[in-house]
Amino acid sequence: MAVVSLLVTLVALALALPLATISAYLLVLAGAACFARRATPLRQGPPATRFLIIVPAHNEELLLPRLLASLDNLDYPRERFAVHVVADNCYDRTADLARAAGACVHERFDPDRQGKGHALQWLLERLGPGDPPYDAIVVVDADSEVSSNFLRVMDARLARGERVIQSYYAARNLAGAPGAGIRAAALILVHYLRPLGRMALGGSAGLKGNGMVFAADIPRSHSWSGALTEDIAYHAALILAGERVTFAPDAAVRADMPGTLRTARSQNERWERGRLDMARAYVPDLLRAALRERSLLHFDAAMELLIPPFGVVAGLSALSLALSIGSANPIALGLSGFAILAQGLYLATGLLLARAPPVVYRALLFAPVFIVWKLCLYARLLLGVRPAGWIRTARNDH
Repeated sequence: MAVVSLLVTLVALALALPLATISAYLLVLAGAACFARRATPLRQGPPATRFLIIVPAHNEELLLPRLLASLDNLDYPRERFAVHVVADNCYDRTADLARAAGACVHERFDPDRQGKGHALQWLLERLGPGDPPYDAIVVVDADSEVSSNFLRVMDARLARGERVIQSYYAARNLAGAPGAGIRAAALILVHYLRPLGRMALGGSAGLKGNGMVFAADIPRSHSWSGALTEDIAYHAALILAGERVTFAPDAAVRADMPGTLRTARSQNERWERGRLDMARAYVPDLLRAALRERSLLHFDAAMELLIPPFGVVAGLSALSLALSIGSANPIALGLSGFAILAQGLYLATGLLLARAPPVVYRALLFAPVFIVWKLCLYARLLLGVRPAGWIRTARNDH
C-alpha cells in the first residue's frame, strides 16, 4: 500500500505542477484582457484602402451565398474591394453560384494538392501583384458571415501601420445543439480572450484561419503552405520573420460550427494534429529566438503551440485533483486546487468580456461529456492516428 500511495502522490505532483503553470499563464492573459482596448477609432475622412477579398471554397454551395450577401452589405465603398472565390476541387454548384452573385471565380482542380493553403497560394500566383490593384488581402471562409463594419475597421488599422490583423472569429449557430454552444465557448477563449490579453502584453494575436487581413506585401514575401493548419504555420513563419499579428475585436466573422461530436471529429482531429505538427516544427526555433532576443513575442508564440486544448487541460486538472485528494499530499492538492480555480476564472472572464449569450452558459452543462471526448481524441492523436486532409465539415444545419 505504501508503494501505491507513493506512486499516486508522484503522479499527482507530476500532473499538478505543469497544469498549475499553464493555468497561471492563462489567468495572466485573462487579467490582461480586461485592460485591452476593444474599439477601433475609424479613419477621419473617406476610407482609402483597396481590398482583395479571397474566399477559398470546397463544395460550399449551401453556405457561400450567405457569405457573398454579407459582403454585399459591407459598409465600405464598393469600388474599393473585389471578391474572388477559389472553387477548389468542387463537384457541386459553388462556382456557378459565386458567378451569379457577381464574384470573380477561379476554378482549381488538383486532387493531389488539396487544402486552403494550396488554394490561397495558387490564386495569389495566378493574379499577380496588381491584378486587380490592391493594398491589402482579406481571407474569409465560405461558411461565414462578416460584420458590416469589417473593412472600415481594417482600413483604420492598416492606416495606422498594422500589417497583419486577425478579426474576431466567432461561432454563428448557437441554438439547438449543445456541441455548437461548447464550440462557441472554446472560440471565445481562444479567438477573443487570449488575443485581447496578448495585445495588452505586447504579444501577437495569432492567426485563426478566417477573417485574416494582410498588407499586400506580406503574401508576396511569405508563401502559404499545404499544412493541415496552414494558419498556424503562417503565423509562426511571420513571427520568426519579425512580423506581429494584431487583433481587431470589433470586426467579426461568424461561422457555423458542427452541432454534434460525431460531425466535429474530423475537424478537431485535423486542428489538433496540425497543432502538434506545428509545435514540433516551430517551437524549437521560437524558443531559440526568444532566448537570443529576450523576446516575449517569440516566447508567447511558442507557449501558444505548447498549451494543450482547454478541454484537455481541464480534464487532466480534474484527474490531478482527484489523485491529490487520494494521496492527501498538500502540495499536489494546493497546485491542483489553484489550477481548477484559475481555469474557472479564465473561463468566466472570457464569457463576460465577450458578452456570451445564455445559450453558451447552458451548453457548459455538456462540458463533462465534451472533455471526455476531447481527451480520447487527443490520446488517439498522441498514439499516432493521422486525420484526413482538408475536407468539408458537416455543420449543424446542413
